Amino acid sequence: MYRFILFIFSLALAQIASGQETYTLDEKTDAWILTDAPEPGSPEAQLAVASKRLAEGEYQEAMKLSSIWMTRHKRHPLMGEAHIIHGDALFAQRYYYESLFDYEVVARDHYGTQAEIIALERELEIATLFAHGVKKLNFGMRISDATDEAEELLIRIQERLPLSPLAETAGLELADLYYRRKQMKLSNDMYQIFIENFPRSPELNKARARLIYTRLATYRGPAFNAAGLDDARKELLQLQYISPRLAEKVNSNGLITRIDESLGQKMLHTARWYLKTNNPIAAEYTIRRLLQLHEHTTASIEALEHLLPQILPQLPPIVLNELGDFYDIYQELLLGKVITATETLETNP
Repeated sequence: MYRFILFIFSLALAQIASGQETYTLDEKTDAWILTDAPEPGSPEAQLAVASKRLAEGEYQEAMKLSSIWMTRHKRHPLMGEAHIIHGDALFAQRYYYESLFDYEVVARDHYGTQAEIIALERELEIATLFAHGVKKLNFGMRISDATDEAEELLIRIQERLPLSPLAETAGLELADLYYRRKQMKLSNDMYQIFIENFPRSPELNKARARLIYTRLATYRGPAFNAAGLDDARKELLQLQYISPRLAEKVNSNGLITRIDESLGQKMLHTARWYLKTNNPIAAEYTIRRLLQLHEHTTASIEALEHLLPQILPQLPPIVLNELGDFYDIYQELLLGKVITATETLETNP
């Protein structure tokens, strides 16, 4: 039904743009009356025939007539409409990739016209089909993957009509395509661009949720950069403020707890590395920051139970004196007991 509407719109566009057959509704008889028609045999009248064949479902005939017309009238103002007719006839026969050649001619050579918008609408439809798994024809069989073509088309649409409804749809489709292909860095970037460019989109909540998920997915472990986790945590806290319902839906509290655990493990990994490289002062400082930032994590408990007893004996007395009862407080809170520095030295001579 959607394609049929587009076909009719294409036909109407060609007629209006060229002064072809136009009809007016008679208020007395409630009937459409022909009020204007192109001169018989003129280029406009010939193109109108091709457009009519398209609307009637005679796709091969529409392709034939529009091809002949384009060969004979290479500099005619209606060349864009002729390519639309030819491309639509190919699309209707499921030659999606082949129809793109016509639409690209219109999008490239007829910038700023209504025909360009129609061509980009068609390209968006084809890109969406390709992005969701429709294959290209190869040796008469639909077997060739077309997701790369979908990616290119979705990018072009956004470049050609920035901030338009078409660009909005294309931007979200591209972000979703990257998300399905597990290209999380690219997906994250696209969802971020979408949120910035279309803050009033009805799909904004979906984009925000996916943005958080992709940032979590970019984290590769304690040995790697944790910028994605930090960004995801900030996004979740902001989401709890601006959209509590969505925050509850994505389980923001649970995700924040998970992020804190991961960040804590990264700091614990860093402290172990400092200890391994004979830098106990840096290791102790890292554990102190871990307790201050992520005290209610397994990483904090592990640091107090296993790592701190190895670090304290290696610290100079001046550093131990400055610590005071800092660790005593956290040991009492998290372990239920206090291990003093003296006891640690005695057990680790």
